[in-house]
Amino acid sequence: MEIANSGFPVYLVEREPSIGGHMAKFDKTFPTLDCAACILTPKMVSVGIHPKITMLTCSEVEQVEGYVGNFTVTIRKKARYVKEDVCTGCGICEEKCPISVVDDVFDVGLGYRKAIYRPFAQAVPKYPVLDKENCTYFKQGKCKACQIFCPTSPNAIDFEQQDEIFQIEVGNIILATGYDLFDARRISQYGYGRLANVFTSLEFERLCNASGPTDGEIVLRDGVTEPKSVGIIHCVGSRDRHYNNYCSVICCMQSLKFAHLVKERIGAEVYNFYIDMRTAFKEYDEFYQRVLEEGVHFVRGRVAEVTDAAQQVGEEDKLIIQVEDTLMGGKQRRIPVDMVILATGLEPRHDSKEVANKFGISCSFNGWLTEKHPKLDPVATMTEGIFIAGCAQGPKDIPSSVSQGAAAAARVIGRIYQKELALEPIRAHVIEERCSGCRICNNVCPFNAIIFHENRLVTEINPALCQGCGTCVATCPSEAITGTQFNNQQVLAQLEGLLIVV
Repeated sequence: MEIANSGFPVYLVEREPSIGGHMAKFDKTFPTLDCAACILTPKMVSVGIHPKITMLTCSEVEQVEGYVGNFTVTIRKKARYVKEDVCTGCGICEEKCPISVVDDVFDVGLGYRKAIYRPFAQAVPKYPVLDKENCTYFKQGKCKACQIFCPTSPNAIDFEQQDEIFQIEVGNIILATGYDLFDARRISQYGYGRLANVFTSLEFERLCNASGPTDGEIVLRDGVTEPKSVGIIHCVGSRDRHYNNYCSVICCMQSLKFAHLVKERIGAEVYNFYIDMRTAFKEYDEFYQRVLEEGVHFVRGRVAEVTDAAQQVGEEDKLIIQVEDTLMGGKQRRIPVDMVILATGLEPRHDSKEVANKFGISCSFNGWLTEKHPKLDPVATMTEGIFIAGCAQGPKDIPSSVSQGAAAAARVIGRIYQKELALEPIRAHVIEERCSGCRICNNVCPFNAIIFHENRLVTEINPALCQGCGTCVATCPSEAITGTQFNNQQVLAQLEGLLIVV
């Protein structure tokens, strides 16, 4: 929006059928408890109708070529089987479709959707998408209810639609690929997937949401029973040397929000099991104090196990949380509850390394995209013209993600107005007379800056892409590549100067 509002064209590439990301699934946002949909969907609509924004949903980047100011991006737009220029978004096709399947994306397995569907009511764009894997026509060659009942002329349903592959030319790229949630099944002792009333944080968000599968009712898996007691376990998959050493940033505040919502809506007893309470940003600690005053119980200690094996009176038909309470001298406690919520940590996207390779940037050991400098340049990457924002770089809350996105947009706008770009002077250079055409250097460049000319059998380095890392210089067996201001003669001359005895 920032770039488009400045008058420059923007291509928004989204792999899902709708923009909105994870935030569209949330109920409230901490610490202000704003309705997530109320603050997000107006922005989504603004993006959808903006004349300078071309929105490409159900799309993925296949290839990136070129350099800053001159990128050629190849995009695959997957078939929706719906003609977007004809469809009015009336929803009749979804209403008439006879096939219902579990919605394992937006409602995270708690609700159902049709084989032709919109992810949620406020989705942007408003057009449905057909699930080819579950559609009766694609499986058995019959049905076509959606096409039969479609009121548009010409018909908006197109079973013959194919993926489109096309190229766009852009000057700068911003990557905001988001995050994946930690798979709670990996910690088997917490019982997720085995014990019915153990929920993940995202599942609980959908339970709380008025547009969710239970219409906002906080109930157990049976869909009827309200829990009388709830246990919330922090840092599931985070701050754990067996899984992820880092802090996921949002878990403490998210867990406090859940505790408040449970207290507010059903008045159940709530237990928060935490390692350390991290409420560092504006109005976060005040929210923590508020939840304390509401009577939420806080137990400091990492949970060892969640089980349904009753050992004491009062544990029958309950989930028992086994924990060492470090505020009570390390006392072992067994706390029976009706529902357990796992505050699952954030992880890099499963394909983050593939994305990094595609765009010619790097990843950290954990898989987060790496910035140029963690303090002085947290939105740029080592490849000129490619910027990162949000949880693509590392775990963040919503305000931090928005701030970084705006910062990346400002950098792009600045580049466009600048018109000319000053590059760092240190670049590699090929001495063509020495180049043997072995092409060893072509495979080691992390920035894809090296081109091989088949007609002349020599290598050339694109100075717009080269970042002067020196990998090719060290690799070349013919010593045909030198670094600007750092060739062998210059380095040797410096050494001679240091060795001169005054």
